[in-house]
Amino acid sequence: MEYFKPIAQQDIEVVTTMMEEFYGIDNYPINIEKTKSLLKEFIVNDALGSGWLILHNGQAVGYVILTFVFSFEYAGRIAILDELYIRNEWRGLGLGGNTLDFIHEQAKQLGIKIIYLEIENHNEKARNLYLSKNYTMHHRGSMKLVVGS
Repeated sequence: MEYFKPIAQQDIEVVTTMMEEFYGIDNYPINIEKTKSLLKEFIVNDALGSGWLILHNGQAVGYVILTFVFSFEYAGRIAILDELYIRNEWRGLGLGGNTLDFIHEQAKQLGIKIIYLEIENHNEKARNLYLSKNYTMHHRGSMKLVVGS
């Protein structure tokens, strides 16, 4: 049985540990102290988004984070599913699908118009999971400009 607990200050250590695991999958760099600082800022500022620990039988097994953006194209607030991570030993139990169902309900309650996300090209399991929950491949390509650090 899983449930979702809003990420709070006392959860920062466990979330950063899981972020380090998540980023390590694709060898993304992570600055733990900077990440802790960002989480503190994120937790106290509801305008930035919402995040939850994924708990299974009372144990933190993952986390999910929605960040918010205002869009004229979509006539209001949209979200980016910025992070969704479930620890390896807990995968395959339906937690990912249940988490996406939870996020869908939260998005409706938060007045979100659309949810965007990114997946790694090699992550076929994630792609199939999102497709099974009615996410679609967007016809636009993503671009980025790094402005600062």
